[in-house]
Amino acid sequence: MKAQTNSLASPVNVELVSRKAEMQRKALKLRIRNLILQLSVFVILMGTWQFLSSRNIIDPFFFSSPFDIVKHIWSWVVNGTTAGPLYVQFLVTFEETILSFILGGIAGIIFGYALGVNELLSVILGPYIKMINAIPRVVLVPIFILWFGLGMSSKVASGLVLTFFIVFFNAFQGVREVDRNLVNNARLLGASKAQLARHVIIPSALTWILSSLHSSFGFALIGAVVGEFIGSTEGLGYLIAQAQGAFDTTGVFAGMVILSITALIADRGVSKLEKRFIAWRHIRQ
Repeated sequence: MKAQTNSLASPVNVELVSRKAEMQRKALKLRIRNLILQLSVFVILMGTWQFLSSRNIIDPFFFSSPFDIVKHIWSWVVNGTTAGPLYVQFLVTFEETILSFILGGIAGIIFGYALGVNELLSVILGPYIKMINAIPRVVLVPIFILWFGLGMSSKVASGLVLTFFIVFFNAFQGVREVDRNLVNNARLLGASKAQLARHVIIPSALTWILSSLHSSFGFALIGAVVGEFIGSTEGLGYLIAQAQGAFDTTGVFAGMVILSITALIADRGVSKLEKRFIAWRHIRQ
């Protein structure tokens, strides 16, 4: 009997393993193709930029060149910057960004959930949140510097207000989009408010929340850098402000490149987190 069961199950297992291997090969080919296309676009853009700059078709004073930018970054790495070692400036900005991202994200999720499940609270506070969201964030940065000084607190506050509203509106909409049938069925089965939130509402809104994290990290980084640009004594934004004041286009681009790479790596991390928590969506696709 056991031999018959194994003989029946074996072809099925072989077929499943074969299909899985085929899917993995296709996924690998797709990733390689996408990577090649991305690198091709990068090489074409950088090559064109370098060619135009080296031939003075575009003015190197205003546009610099990829080669000079790489040399400038390497000089910062080896010799340090005017504000100290480059890694120290990077860590300052990165710490401000992470704090803004975490605090703004947590606050956005909490307020988004609270207003999403409570209609009365949404009606009362909704207009005020929209009014605050309409205020340009750059206007708030000098106020934060006056309140909290030139230290890290003002930069965290700048990044927090940018991150908060992105996460808030996505969390709010995600909670509102939860299937009412699921909520009603859970209540009929005797689910408490805590169980309803944990097993129905939050998992359903998770797609909206995690999607907002892709852009919210970038905005947290923007908030920290803008705060450093306006008033600080260290950080990547401070280096960019110094380079701008000295009409050093290469230094400005060098700071921008470091920020862009940081944002790209962070986005990859958020993508991994998204796949971990909502793996069902990727499986369905």
